[in-house]
Amino acid sequence: MKGWQFTGTNEPLTLVEKSDPVATPGTVIIDVKSAGLCHSDVATLRDPGWMNILAKVPIILGHEIAGDIIEVGEGVTDYKLGQRVAVCPVGKDGLGPGNGRDGGYANKVLVPAVDLVPIPDNVSYAQAAASTDAGMTSYHAMFQKGGAKAGMKVGIIGIGGLGQMAARAAVVAGCEVYAADVSASARELAKEIGVKVVVEDVKELAEYAPELIVDYAGFGTTTADAIDTVAVGGTVVLVGMGKLQSTINTSNLILKSVQLKGSVGGTVEDIAAILQLMSEGHLNPTLSEISFEEIADGLGRLERHEVTGRLVANLD
Repeated sequence: MKGWQFTGTNEPLTLVEKSDPVATPGTVIIDVKSAGLCHSDVATLRDPGWMNILAKVPIILGHEIAGDIIEVGEGVTDYKLGQRVAVCPVGKDGLGPGNGRDGGYANKVLVPAVDLVPIPDNVSYAQAAASTDAGMTSYHAMFQKGGAKAGMKVGIIGIGGLGQMAARAAVVAGCEVYAADVSASARELAKEIGVKVVVEDVKELAEYAPELIVDYAGFGTTTADAIDTVAVGGTVVLVGMGKLQSTINTSNLILKSVQLKGSVGGTVEDIAAILQLMSEGHLNPTLSEISFEEIADGLGRLERHEVTGRLVANLD
């Protein structure tokens, strides 16, 4: 097998060859068809704080995976050879792909069967890969942690890979959605998917008093601005890890009685919900597709903010 391996902070990914993984009891081997590229992998490359998050180094990155099962381990009865599956990046054993074990920037990957989600026939591998971290994490933060429901005023910071899916899912759910993004193309995308008001800076949304703001960017000042902007008694959910530290106005946090929550990952059920929205035609995220050989360069494009939507590498 071959894969893009991380060796240390500010070191370039290296394309390596390794022995093929072999299915163990309770696991399967997946022939990777698509792998989503995530800003957290850019942060892994640049921020030394991520060295404490990874279970091992060196490691093949990539936690958004879709493909076909090519080997089934002993005891696996719910899945079969040739089945199309997506992978939940939050491993139930605490070892997710790309951070706990070798991940999906490779042509083959070992995955516990409990972390699999079947892909509907009318959903592409690229869409399914994006449904995993980007879809799962965005959905979980919006609906499970944020409690979004029909009629609620919802603010979103960042209409990237995660934010666009959360925004569209919230629109479909009947929320009144507002969004902020520094990118003009991202703001245009937000309008196209049904966002009511789109601005460059989240502070411009203060006049609308959103009851919930989900920060899918997490670039230091964005969370502080969300606390200052959200309605009295509102909730701010932080998902993005663009920066690992932020300074907030504790006066507004206290006097406005704001709930500040962190949200990480999600569940196979969240992924299934996103795949269902895709299958029904409600969610068709904007994807930029590249080849396997372009993964290292693709992460550079993410770092330079040159990508609209979710960047996905296709291995076929």
